Amino acid sequence: MSLRLSTVILPTDRWHEGGREKWLRAEELGFHTAYTYDHLSWRTFRDGPWFGALPTLTAAAAATERLRLGTLVTSPNFRHPVTLAKDLMSLDDISGGRITLGIGAGGNGFDATALGQEAWTPKERADRFGEFVPLLDRLLTEESVTERGTFYSAEEARNIPGCVQRPRLPFAVAATGPRGLRLAARYGQAWVTTGDPKIFEEGTPEQSVEALRGQIEKLGKACAETGRNVAELDKILLTGFTPDRGRPLESLDAFVDFAGTHRDLGFTEIVIHWPIPDSDFAADQAVFEEIATEALAQLG
Repeated sequence: MSLRLSTVILPTDRWHEGGREKWLRAEELGFHTAYTYDHLSWRTFRDGPWFGALPTLTAAAAATERLRLGTLVTSPNFRHPVTLAKDLMSLDDISGGRITLGIGAGGNGFDATALGQEAWTPKERADRFGEFVPLLDRLLTEESVTERGTFYSAEEARNIPGCVQRPRLPFAVAATGPRGLRLAARYGQAWVTTGDPKIFEEGTPEQSVEALRGQIEKLGKACAETGRNVAELDKILLTGFTPDRGRPLESLDAFVDFAGTHRDLGFTEIVIHWPIPDSDFAADQAVFEEIATEALAQLG
């Protein structure tokens, strides 16, 4: 099974002070896709520079030519399907059809309360996500949409001429629970996971592999329930959140071993963080670039 290698570039640099160069370098290194986080701020980066995902991707689309671009991930925490659909259609046009929307239910971080609301419970997040994704799908595939939902509504919302990618840009749905996996099975062109957060702190890499194996099995069952072949979905692993942490980026051999193990599980794309010094994503830039240019060839 072939494997693609992608990166995620956090929006922490001013565009004209290093930001643009990272996206151009990602294209030069041959990454399949360069993603960015769609947050208002994030964890340990909250008190430092952090720019908007969609404007950053728009700039990256104008600067690059071949590199696919996307979010990992957008959530309902501060987005509405009607306005998001318009922005995505426009971004897909500007990029010439190179956009993937990573989308998830969101969490309890800063985004969850930045608009002044109380953080939603896990059930509330799942309820909203279950309404958000189908409406967004309609908005990106139909010329005019009217919908009255519990959480999200649209009144003759128009998105003409639609996406460059047909019938719409691909959704990469982040999910591990049953409701999210059913959404991935029905609406996703890809499925995204970061592993099992319950074993991040004290688990082992071996336990992580088994947890991921179980997630893929559950995805297969969700696809079967919807009458879909699970092989139709790309399976994306966003690294850095399993017990392996940053070890796969310590050397080319370490990454090839890690990537081979997860390819054998069924993953079709592995995403590694662009190094950020003095952070959880610190890594040697030279090793990172060696991985980008040589790892897939070693995997065969």
